[in-house]
Amino acid sequence: MDLPTIWFLAVAVLWTGYLVLEGFDFGVGMLVRVLGRDDEEDREAALGAIGPVWDGNEVWLIAAVGAMFAAFPAWYAAMLSGLYLPVLLVLLGLIVRGVGLEYRHKRSDARWKARWDLMIGLGSLVPAFVWGMVLANLVRGLPTVLSAPGSGQNTVVTASLGDLLNGYALLGGVVTTALFLLHGAVFLALKTDGPVRYRARRFALRAVVPVLLVTVAFLAATLALREPSWTTTVAWVSGAALAAAGVALLAGREGWAFTATALAIGGLSVVLFGQLHPTLLPSTTDPAHTLTVANAASAPYTLGVMSWIAAVFLPLVLGYQSWSYWVFRRRLGGARVAPAGTSDTGDTAVPAPR
Repeated sequence: MDLPTIWFLAVAVLWTGYLVLEGFDFGVGMLVRVLGRDDEEDREAALGAIGPVWDGNEVWLIAAVGAMFAAFPAWYAAMLSGLYLPVLLVLLGLIVRGVGLEYRHKRSDARWKARWDLMIGLGSLVPAFVWGMVLANLVRGLPTVLSAPGSGQNTVVTASLGDLLNGYALLGGVVTTALFLLHGAVFLALKTDGPVRYRARRFALRAVVPVLLVTVAFLAATLALREPSWTTTVAWVSGAALAAAGVALLAGREGWAFTATALAIGGLSVVLFGQLHPTLLPSTTDPAHTLTVANAASAPYTLGVMSWIAAVFLPLVLGYQSWSYWVFRRRLGGARVAPAGTSDTGDTAVPAPR
């Protein structure tokens, strides 16, 4: 396996990790006003569940985009310039959400907290939807031109807003939003106790079937874009994982349900990147303009240096994040939860769920 292919796999893994981990953050953010209702203690419990980990989960996005920039600069340039407005919306959403999580507990005023709760919800909804739309457009393809004819590394995306808002891309946005809502609800059922836990579990049970239906529809549309391949098997696994999540919830096994929803999101990501390879950005105007792993990769020396750097630092990053999840593994509940912008675990958490 050559270095460009290895780095394509690395980018796919980083995006998959981001979608799985940040997915439940987005889900919790969208659900905080629903599951927390008008009870401040319940909202603190919901936000406290992601408080110690949400900013660490965003590191996966930084790593994914950084790997794209270094390993496939033409892909990075075409994607971020051609999808400038959607990416800008994502960044604004992430900023608003981050500020909300840090500032909502700075004052005890109910209106102050309610406004920030709304911002957290919007800042979670926008990226959840837009990332699905962006990834769907990358797999489907976009109209392009060559700024310097004959060179695949000068591909320029010429997509208009209407091109981006096609039916397949909108369905992709709906699917990621729905999956993240379910993933977040299951995470709250796993990580909290009291009213939030039971509301989250009830919401997740009601959402499983609709989420499964839209996910299957999107996976079928994705598989239809290319010739049948091994991604069909992964798509079946992703759908089966969602069904298994519902069964696990009915049995009260929230840990298994969370594992299943994580597997479903991971499977969706694998299908998208599997359908994309060996292309990086299909051109809908002229196949000669298509960016591929071969014509968009950096020089072998650059990829080699990156590989050594990743081999040294990636285990350290994974080790630290695994440690942080282990430290904050216990259930949280009610007023005992520290605000989302702090890292105080307290000493009254109940034992970890089975």
